[in-house]
Amino acid sequence: MSVAESGDVSALDMLAEQHEEVASLFDDLDDAESLPSKQETFEALADALAIHTAIEERHFYPAVRAQRTEDILIESLEEHLGIKRVLADLIATPIDDETFDAKLSALRELVESHVEEEERDLFPKVEMLMDEEALVAIAGEMTITLDALVRRGNPRLALAQEIGHGPEQASYR
Repeated sequence: MSVAESGDVSALDMLAEQHEEVASLFDDLDDAESLPSKQETFEALADALAIHTAIEERHFYPAVRAQRTEDILIESLEEHLGIKRVLADLIATPIDDETFDAKLSALRELVESHVEEEERDLFPKVEMLMDEEALVAIAGEMTITLDALVRRGNPRLALAQEIGHGPEQASYR
């Protein structure tokens, strides 16, 4: 059972588990032995990142906004925008395109840097500012949104529209 499925999960635990899932999907992409396998794994990664950024931005960041976290949250939102832009470009790039792996590597670097900063700087501050009950309540809200995004299907497809990078601007080949 994942942290997100248990009853008394903290928002920090839920987000940390998602960070681990994304890292694992990047590793799985490295190990993909066929284009169909790589495509399937990339789509899972893109969905996971779309869901993660959505629940952080809709629930976690607003809930933990405080004077002592404001600077980190502003930077985190900018990092999310960069991740979404690269991800939207990757979604529009065929898996066998010569630039796909380079773009994927850039995405991985952005995500790893963002995760490191969040877990090193933001999460400890949030632990000092909020009690466990509040963090569990936030996780509950995040889970509701996560479930809705999964039910709707293909969360990654909303990214391009969300950042104003619709199909007409995408780099289809």
